[in-house]
Amino acid sequence: MILLRSSIARTLTTLQRQRLFSSSSSNSRATWGFIGLGRMGYPMARNLRLKIPADDSLVIFDVNQSASKKFLAEMGSAASGGVVVAGSVSEVAEQSETIITMLPEPQHVKSVFTSIFSTPPRTRKLFIDCSTIDIATSLAVGASVRSSSPSEFVDAPVSGGVVGAQAGTLTFMLGAPAVLLPEVVPALSHMGTRVLHCGPVGSGLAGKLANNYLLAITNIATAEAMNLGVKLGLEKKVLKDLINVSSGRCWSSEVNNPVDTATRGFEGGFGIALMKKDLGLAIKAAEEVGAKLEMGVKASEVYESAEKDEGCKGRDFSVVYRWLGGNEDAK
Repeated sequence: MILLRSSIARTLTTLQRQRLFSSSSSNSRATWGFIGLGRMGYPMARNLRLKIPADDSLVIFDVNQSASKKFLAEMGSAASGGVVVAGSVSEVAEQSETIITMLPEPQHVKSVFTSIFSTPPRTRKLFIDCSTIDIATSLAVGASVRSSSPSEFVDAPVSGGVVGAQAGTLTFMLGAPAVLLPEVVPALSHMGTRVLHCGPVGSGLAGKLANNYLLAITNIATAEAMNLGVKLGLEKKVLKDLINVSSGRCWSSEVNNPVDTATRGFEGGFGIALMKKDLGLAIKAAEEVGAKLEMGVKASEVYESAEKDEGCKGRDFSVVYRWLGGNEDAK
């Protein structure tokens, strides 16, 4: 795995001058596409629009038309290139050279690319899929893209959550041929601060699933540990500070501690349904390659039960603390 960060700004500046992205127009302006304006996609597309050259255009599409209208109202006049709302995903691909997709489930990715390639593009396109889906689906979609057109497809799932998407500090786990890095890395740098090249196509998703498997487990363990300590009489802040200078420290204890997310009602953040989905994808991948997971099934049961609880449904995945009966008082 290669971390590509220190030279991103320099590379981006060079590419903006040279405009390596193909363009159907006679000038140097480029057209970008973004499909999927959900909780992650919307702020990613927003950062993309703000950071690409002012005279570039951004073509967007989401099945939720209100999301597209909101984006247009907010960003349409942000730069001279502006924003164009497409009527279909095919229209995004037709008008754009670089297309980024951020979709919830494997079936959504399949559907989008089936629609786009019902009439394969005749000119080269670069498709960057940032969705977290199963590796097999991603590889199949990529193979279809490359076999039916002169286009390229890479996987670049993200880490950093909604907060990272909003701040433009996402980490991208990239699965792509090395030859495409000079083109893909600058594109991703508009929306994040780190690009980890994990290897060939499919490797980004492999890294993402392994990472989120660990996150799913440590989130439950953190919630259980906080609940245990508080019930033993410790103040929440004392316990949190203790853990975060000790060997139990992790992202779930330090950045997304459930006693902190409880103060905002577990609103925002990474939804529990999405974590349940990612954990399921990791377990499926493990079964396919024969990797033994002792804690995965039980963790999956926890998220399944918590997600069905009306007090937990639709909230940040740290809401398992509530499901466990954790004390949500401010102290």
